[in-house]
Amino acid sequence: MSEKTLAHIQKEVDDYISQFKEGYFSPLALMARMSEEVGELAREINHFYGEKPKRADEADNSVEMELGDILFLLSCFANSLNIDLTEAHNKVMHKFATRDADRWTKKASQD
Repeated sequence: MSEKTLAHIQKEVDDYISQFKEGYFSPLALMARMSEEVGELAREINHFYGEKPKRADEADNSVEMELGDILFLLSCFANSLNIDLTEAHNKVMHKFATRDADRWTKKASQD
């Protein structure tokens, strides 16, 4: 499968959501759902990397699936507010490249 761009992911999500009369949830509802999914990711991270093993009757979720859920919801959120995630990403990377240019210790170049 070829790699998908953020624009393709946003369009794929929009095509999916657009087939339903209800459309996108409100920003507040999307925020609540995003918080719920981040909590589920935290639970999976705690089970996999932390000291809290899963109970035998717990669903077999994965970090990968929880991140996928978050990406889907992030795309819904951005689409509902007409935000281009690629442009948002570019702005954030510019911010980090300028504001935080000397904040972290860079690795030695491997020339």
